[in-house]
Amino acid sequence: MATAPTFYATGRRKAATARVFLRHGNGRFTVNHRDLDEYFRRETDKMILKQPLQLVDQLETFDITVTVRGGGTTGQAGAIKHGISRALLKFSGELRPQLKDAGFLTRDARIKERKKYGQKGARARFQFSKR
Repeated sequence: MATAPTFYATGRRKAATARVFLRHGNGRFTVNHRDLDEYFRRETDKMILKQPLQLVDQLETFDITVTVRGGGTTGQAGAIKHGISRALLKFSGELRPQLKDAGFLTRDARIKERKKYGQKGARARFQFSKR
């Protein structure tokens, strides 16, 4: 018996990196060896990472296994979304126009700006006193 092919992709957002494995199945989500509802409590995070699958009507077609590290929950959800989009592209190149038009293949490059030395923060400054 031959095993179903696995489609792998990496997604990134802020400080989070997600390794996504897509396998033909019945729509099971596993994030860091835990169920999706157990890992992500916030409904918006769950909605974010399901967007690419809903766009291409493949929500119940794949079992998705994810290993995600770094960042917070929203950054991790964005990284998983990016990874799922890229894995779907490996599954079928015909999905590219749909995913690209929705903006799911673009890596969101916004990251935290570093704190500057001698100052309070990235942009914040200590109050200036003339006298």
